[in-house]
Amino acid sequence: MDDYHLAQLNIARMLAPIESPQLSDFVANLDRINALAEAADGFVWRLQDEAGSATSFRPFGDEMLVNLTLWNNIESLHNYVYRSGHVEIMKRRKEWFEMMREFYMVLWWVPVGTIPTVDEAKQKLAQLRQQGPSSDAFTFKQPFVAPCARESSLDGFDGSCPAI
Repeated sequence: MDDYHLAQLNIARMLAPIESPQLSDFVANLDRINALAEAADGFVWRLQDEAGSATSFRPFGDEMLVNLTLWNNIESLHNYVYRSGHVEIMKRRKEWFEMMREFYMVLWWVPVGTIPTVDEAKQKLAQLRQQGPSSDAFTFKQPFVAPCARESSLDGFDGSCPAI
């Protein structure tokens, strides 16, 4: 899988404005959680503005936050999301974000050296919502191997979420 990186988009609809007291603890933890991601094994890149935050990007509307990242592989992202200090924040998401009834996270493979755009990420999420998981847009629960590794498998990776 050395020829591909895993792109990840995650969106969340805020229950209140980002500056509100309701989201203050979430905002207070952003730098710590971003630093944890950047130090995680397999992390490659994340969308951020000049201040190091992604909260200014609102391609899905003013009430939606986005998280767009690149990882070496599915296992690295899965370990960060579900087996690191990130879990404590995930467990509190109902305090800050609306429960979404449609896909809000999508994974896809990009060639090494490629940085996904926000428009590409939006298209991948739309594709997942319209067609379900495929090798072009998938989820942890239904992962697909990178194009150069189609003949291999995801042995040992079950896509489970220990945070739920």
